[in-house]
Amino acid sequence: MKHTEPDQPGLSDLLRENEALKRQIQELKTTGNGDSHAGQSRKVWHPSAITIWAIFLAVVVLVVVAFLTGYTPLLKRREVIAGEAHEQERALQRVEVIEVRRSLDKSTIELPGNIQAITEAPILARADGYLVRRMVDIGDRVRTGQPLAEIEAPEVDDQILQAKASLQQTQAAVDQAVANWERGQADEDLAKVTAERWSALLAKGVVSRQENDRYQSEYRSLVAATKALEKALAAQRSNVAAAEANLSRLDKVQGYRLVKAPFDGVITLRNVDVGALVTAGNTLLFRVAQVATLRIYLNVPQSNASDVRTGRTARVSVSNLPGREFTGVVARTANSLDPASRTLLVEVQVPNADGALMPGMYARVDLIGASANAPLRIPSDALIVRAEGTEVALVRDGHTVHLQKIEVGRDYGDHIDVIGGLSEGQSIIANPGDVVREGLEVQPVSAAK
Repeated sequence: MKHTEPDQPGLSDLLRENEALKRQIQELKTTGNGDSHAGQSRKVWHPSAITIWAIFLAVVVLVVVAFLTGYTPLLKRREVIAGEAHEQERALQRVEVIEVRRSLDKSTIELPGNIQAITEAPILARADGYLVRRMVDIGDRVRTGQPLAEIEAPEVDDQILQAKASLQQTQAAVDQAVANWERGQADEDLAKVTAERWSALLAKGVVSRQENDRYQSEYRSLVAATKALEKALAAQRSNVAAAEANLSRLDKVQGYRLVKAPFDGVITLRNVDVGALVTAGNTLLFRVAQVATLRIYLNVPQSNASDVRTGRTARVSVSNLPGREFTGVVARTANSLDPASRTLLVEVQVPNADGALMPGMYARVDLIGASANAPLRIPSDALIVRAEGTEVALVRDGHTVHLQKIEVGRDYGDHIDVIGGLSEGQSIIANPGDVVREGLEVQPVSAAK
């Protein structure tokens, strides 16, 4: 800064007198060659060297005094200003800090889904024949075991008569086998007694060994024959069991001529009419859906898969019912991500007592609940956006500032989720501004909530 010297009255007067003397001397020199008579009659004053040096020293002294008089206060003022600036630099800047916390808000995941019946089954014919009667049609609500249609199958009646006759034949064969086994058992007992008697006679030497051997062989032969008859009896009894099973099967097939509903639901499809030829296992008669409870399958992205748990509340809405919401729950999850889409398959079940929702509708599902790993959330004013990246002013334990780079997640306007660079419990400056720099010592003050 340029400073002007203060104006001193004594110095100005002395300078003016000095200038006046110089002018007089110059006038005297110019008029010295004039009229000699006038010059002789006039007495000219010439200052001595001592006078000139005295005047010069006086001027120097006055100049030094004036300089010291003006510069000394200026120097003092400069020293005061520098001291105040140094004190301001040494004083700690007060900053408002906030503690980094996780979001306490309930997370919401909005996903699309298709509504499906909780249970849906095709009703196929189990007997061959012609449809003689149909009791229900599309849209009818049915109960478990309610008759849906009747099939005419006269061939089954004939097969049942044949199976009953075959059963009687096998039972007669069993009776015959029992009689044969009993007769064989009696012959075996007689042969046994005879063999024992001839063995006793042989021991006494009454009969020959040849005759005894013949009776012993007959006994062993009858024992083998009795075992064969016993096996034949078992086989006949098995034939009876097979005939009874065949008759039972035909009875059930005959019962399948009356088609019944497997569960409570609504008829969503009718594929045949009266007079149609149906084939067991191939002809689709009806399709029944249980709509008292509906289910919705969702594909949850990997980023939100860890937040979905069984029992989590779901809010369901459809476009054709504006303003109305349905509450459901997460029934189950696949517990595995699809490697192609990196999504988790989730099933949401929604009660539908009034039947407002229908299978096949497109729905929007909001999964509501506390996040298992809630993100860190900070105010937007705490961000420092520079060319190097997004940063925050982190206050360390020594009350020094560290510019920490962070990774920003979802932006809510006044708040921002942080997914990297910060830890829960750290302190950051609420509104850093432009004066914050790396290593700056500050006095942290908790920000007002």
